[in-house]
Amino acid sequence: MADEIIFMDFWPIMFGIRVTIDLAEKGLKYEYREEDPRNKSPLLLEMNPVHKKIPVLIHNRKPICESMIIVQYIDELWNDKSSMLPSNPYQRAQVKFWADYIDNKPQDAFKVFPYFIKHPRT
Repeated sequence: MADEIIFMDFWPIMFGIRVTIDLAEKGLKYEYREEDPRNKSPLLLEMNPVHKKIPVLIHNRKPICESMIIVQYIDELWNDKSSMLPSNPYQRAQVKFWADYIDNKPQDAFKVFPYFIKHPRT
């Protein structure tokens, strides 16, 4: 039986973008469900009863919430495909640092993009 994957998100919110990228990088097929954060669906309230927010990944009827936790879940479950995190511990720490920075200072996150354009990942 194939995995059933539903991804609940609202495209203008940046936290779900990392999940969308990870799903695409892994080549996973999923159903996308657009959620209006101002008008929460019964499914969202059922799948994330604690925070009642998106993004939510539903894998075989089991919800995983919070974008970084979802990305880690995808990486661990489908580990036969390329990881979003580098294998080098220092590089992995740097990725986690920037992910945390974006989570905690979303308005400042766009200020670092020029750095990454000038210093692409090798």
